[in-house]
Amino acid sequence: MPTSTYDIVILGAGSGGYACALRAAQLGLTVALVEEDKVGGTCLHRGCIPTKALLHTAEVADMARDSERYGVLASLEGVNMTKVNTYKDGVVARLYKGLQGLVKAADTVELVTGTGRLTAKDTVTVGDRELTGRTVVLATGSYAKTLPDVQIGGRIMTSDQALQLEEVPRHAIVLGGGVIGVEFASALRSFGAEVTVVEAMDRLVAMEDPAVSKTVERAYKKRGMKIRTGVKVTGTSQDDQGVRVELEGGDVLEGDLLLVAVGRGPRTEGMGYEEVGVELDRGFVTTDERLRTSVEGVRAVGDLVPGPQLAHRGFAHGIFVAEDLAGLEPAPVEDSLVPKVTYSDPEIASVGLSEQQARERWGEAVSTYEYNLGGNGKSQILGTAGFVKLVRSGPDGPVVGVHMVGARMGEQVGEAQLIVGWEALPEDVAQFLHAHPTQNEALGEAHLALAGKPLHAHG
Repeated sequence: MPTSTYDIVILGAGSGGYACALRAAQLGLTVALVEEDKVGGTCLHRGCIPTKALLHTAEVADMARDSERYGVLASLEGVNMTKVNTYKDGVVARLYKGLQGLVKAADTVELVTGTGRLTAKDTVTVGDRELTGRTVVLATGSYAKTLPDVQIGGRIMTSDQALQLEEVPRHAIVLGGGVIGVEFASALRSFGAEVTVVEAMDRLVAMEDPAVSKTVERAYKKRGMKIRTGVKVTGTSQDDQGVRVELEGGDVLEGDLLLVAVGRGPRTEGMGYEEVGVELDRGFVTTDERLRTSVEGVRAVGDLVPGPQLAHRGFAHGIFVAEDLAGLEPAPVEDSLVPKVTYSDPEIASVGLSEQQARERWGEAVSTYEYNLGGNGKSQILGTAGFVKLVRSGPDGPVVGVHMVGARMGEQVGEAQLIVGWEALPEDVAQFLHAHPTQNEALGEAHLALAGKPLHAHG
């Protein structure tokens, strides 16, 4: 076999893989970037970007539907999924073209197209080539999971197939109330479908603060969605007419399609990891805080590593590994400081610890404050409801968690990350000016209140 040697061989060109490659090239390292599909991975082609394009279309549909409320005489005649997909695919294509250009311009990066496999601690085999590196970085990402007895096909699909819907279903059943499930449920409802969400846990978006779950469930019911929590699916079937979903207790749901959104699993099976000695835990690659695996010279980044499966986390992992290998000694990526956004209606954004997590660490000393968006001018203009919740480690301690629900709250999470990451006191944030009227102002009002000087809120 022809053998080529590099400083780093990266298996997978998703967010973590290509970020590692580009940063390593900036630092003068030679890189082989192996990808069996397209550079950009799940996020660009089947995840973050196309789903958010769908959700923007959903927002436009809602604005047209509700336009009379604002004095605009318009109407929603329907949603043309062919044109929606053309718009969505155009966004993806433009970003993909730009990313291809960045990789091509990186002189020390060779993009190797094909299915790679780890065959030694320093070697990735692709077809008839052996790529050897001083370090191998595993970045093979994740896949859409299903349940053991649920077969994907036809009217039963994952998010991968749901991104290519040719028409709006009359009634969609969404199995899973996590981030992917609630985002698709939100979009489908905006497109005009009846939607039922089934979640085995006792609340939607169970990884968020319980107060967030309560607000989202209330908003979804107000939008006409049916929510079934704390119940498991016992069987599914489909025919030319639709799908049937059997629930615990004997209830049966019928619809046009079933979207299975029960999370994403790590892509590690059949990759040669275990044979080389890489330690796995339920399919995930175990690492230390510097993303070193159990095999010397092998690192792992992104969705393979237990923790939040988010593109920006993988991106940060990739940059960290490149800088670490170049001897820059960067600070590790802390999962508790990774911002999370769910692009539903209403939008969810959070960073840091939930109230429960904080109480497990500091007990009764923890204090919280919820600022209701009813007192925010921009929220009234947008017609949105929700809140900003702050979690403080103690009477005199810093803010350790920020949890937000409402329109455009994803755009506020940047400041929230700075607040939590820099261990800011409420008094520190309260003295900063937040432009009026903005949704961002709600963060300032919440900190003013927690600092003991509420203006548009009750102390």
